[in-house]
Amino acid sequence: MSQQWSSELLAFHDEVRRYNLGPLWDVIHEIITPKPDTRVEPYLWKWPVIRERVMRSGELITPERGGERRVIFLENPGLKAAGQQAAVTRTLYVGIQLLLPGEIAPSHRHSQSAVRFIIEGEGAYTAVEGEKIFMQRGDYILTPAWTWHDHGHEGDKPMIWMDGLDSPFIQLIDASFFEPHKEKRQPLSLPDNYSVRRYGNGALRPLGDRHHGYPSPLTVYPWQHTVAAMESLKSLPPDPHDGYAVEYINPANGQSADPRIGAVMQTLTPGMHTKAHRHLSSAVYHVVEGRGRSVVNGVQLDWEKGDFFTVPPWAWHEHANTGDGDAVLFSINDRPLMELLELERTEAYSEGDGHQAVREVFAPLT
Repeated sequence: MSQQWSSELLAFHDEVRRYNLGPLWDVIHEIITPKPDTRVEPYLWKWPVIRERVMRSGELITPERGGERRVIFLENPGLKAAGQQAAVTRTLYVGIQLLLPGEIAPSHRHSQSAVRFIIEGEGAYTAVEGEKIFMQRGDYILTPAWTWHDHGHEGDKPMIWMDGLDSPFIQLIDASFFEPHKEKRQPLSLPDNYSVRRYGNGALRPLGDRHHGYPSPLTVYPWQHTVAAMESLKSLPPDPHDGYAVEYINPANGQSADPRIGAVMQTLTPGMHTKAHRHLSSAVYHVVEGRGRSVVNGVQLDWEKGDFFTVPPWAWHEHANTGDGDAVLFSINDRPLMELLELERTEAYSEGDGHQAVREVFAPLT
């Protein structure tokens, strides 16, 4: 309540609410805020903590016995306290999936968009709409909404990857559908790694192919192509806020590779310290290589290889490489959604030298 109301008016509020109605004047400053008022917290998850639990889950549960997927997900404590489960931001979910040799994660499809970033292992594959895609460390793989997909492992070592979904957003708007395939594995109708053979690095398209829009005709974005793109950028001045950064795009239309989930890979060279900025879109980062720190709304997050951290919407953030080699960060975001809704905005930090004051150093659970 923004002001003191008379006893008569307070009694009227109670009367109105008994009929499942509400007085706007009593709550307008809570529902229409002057700037985003988020429950999402800047937070850091340490890789050794995650990996130990992921590997332990492999001893206790199988994909068949565990609801089709063996996954440990990240949960933002601010959203958890507000009653939102399995969400790292209001719109994004991140899980760490384990597949052991010989296992199959059964085929299904759902309304949620899903993207994958391969963290470690070899010999496993994901099949998407009849295409078998072998996973390599650093690959970025799309699973568009309502496409059949399953996973299998033909190698001899554990396979671990990051899943990113827009499930919190889909849950918020009550738009979830799910369907299991009648077979454990979908039938394959295309050659292995078909999309990357056909589209190469995404810069050229086969003559006669007039694919437009979504889904992207490129299902997998190989690590070596991403590295080459980042290395090429190093001959140019870095972006003041993101260093040397590339975005995964749909080669058919130049937009985000997935229409709801954006993805970025960025390199910070030794000693690089980006300037702070903020945007409405929220993001979740995974440290691919190196070590460093990020300051998010005055909270310093010290990270190293394997860690995950989150940047809430409209939060000032900057990154610094504190190691001897390159620091490489992969991130997913909800920018495509914000742009579709015409809500996205960006602002550079204009105080002092462009860097925030650190008011707190985050102490991660270890």
